[in-house]
Amino acid sequence: MIARLKLRLDEFVWGVGLYKHGLPGRILAGVLRNLYAVLRDIISGQLTLRSMSLVYTTLLSVVPLIAFSFSVLKGLGVHKNLESKLYTVLEPLGDKGVEITDKLMTLVNNVNGSVLGGIGLAFFIYTAISMVQKIEESFNYVWYVSKPRSFSRRFTEYLLILLLGPVAIAIALGALASLQNEAIVQWAANNALLGPIFSATNKLTPFLVVTAVFTALYKYMPNTEVRFRSALVGGLTGGFLWVTLGMVFAAFVANSARTQAIYASFAIAIFTLFWLYLNWLILLIGSQLAFYFQNPAYMRIGRREPRLSNAMRERLALNIMLIVGAAFRDSNKSVNQRALSEELRIPSITVTPIIMALASKGLLTTLENDDLLPGREMSRITLNEILEVVRIDGETGSYRDPRWAGAIDSIGETIDAAVESTLGDKSLSNLLDDIEAH
Repeated sequence: MIARLKLRLDEFVWGVGLYKHGLPGRILAGVLRNLYAVLRDIISGQLTLRSMSLVYTTLLSVVPLIAFSFSVLKGLGVHKNLESKLYTVLEPLGDKGVEITDKLMTLVNNVNGSVLGGIGLAFFIYTAISMVQKIEESFNYVWYVSKPRSFSRRFTEYLLILLLGPVAIAIALGALASLQNEAIVQWAANNALLGPIFSATNKLTPFLVVTAVFTALYKYMPNTEVRFRSALVGGLTGGFLWVTLGMVFAAFVANSARTQAIYASFAIAIFTLFWLYLNWLILLIGSQLAFYFQNPAYMRIGRREPRLSNAMRERLALNIMLIVGAAFRDSNKSVNQRALSEELRIPSITVTPIIMALASKGLLTTLENDDLLPGREMSRITLNEILEVVRIDGETGSYRDPRWAGAIDSIGETIDAAVESTLGDKSLSNLLDDIEAH
């Protein structure tokens, strides 16, 4: 019965029935498919696990992170703009949220480099950077990115985020505040016709700020190219969910007297942890939607383990080396994993294991900018070597002298000999020469 219901749901969501109803049907189909895909990903458990991991990291790094940011902002004299907005983050917790923020700011103001000492200061910097690293790892998971940034890129880019991120937010908030003090804005705000519009705009300011921050994170944090339009879709969705959930959670806290009576002073700690968890989950949901907007082919299959036939893996390995070799010969061309995936019309999650296997055998190498190059001189890379990577190497498990039937062993040896005989000593360079000659 459950299987039949699931089949009918799949037919309704992924079928073409809704498209018969014109534009409203197409919009509804898009909403249902995104909702279905995100709920499936949440139920699978990975998004929730990573959200809980980020909560733990937040508890360790929130003081160092804010202290690091405020030390930069104090030097520029704009820290007050950001300090007042920190209270809105825990606003759904009510009066306790203000109390927690006050204590947090007291801890931040007590951070002193001379008091901490060298080891303590190094730990603070490490925990602040680990927060950004954890976010990148979560976003890379969502975007199917298996290779993180190199250490040098991480160090420079994380430092830029920690230095410029708070400054950009503080300047934006300061600009909004100064704009509201302009005479023409004050006149419009007091105008009977324009006043309600400006009042609504002020209420939208938190949503716009959160949307901008989410969009920037979705655009620049994953170690892959994210289109601005995709990041904006995720940012708008994440911002809407954040504001909506904030109102719902505030109402829940305000009406949870029984829960607070049971847990006593622990209640606010539980609410805070749960609120942080929901915030991180929303951030990852927005990233997942941005990914599906840019890669709609993944929406139905999700994070399904790719299963390729042996013939498919062989052709894929040869084609990858062919494309990389051709790009290497052309001084005006370069190729990376994303370009390979697009040219072959095969999802990157399927291409990645083959690339890693080729790289492990020294047939491919990856540069700092993620471009792929032949691992050695192409005349010394034989086609037999490429095929061996997917035909022979990469087996898992422990096999102690398997006992083949004599006839099967003979057939296997005949097949291997036939492959070697067909390809001979032909190299990747020879293959490229043949293609260019024709």
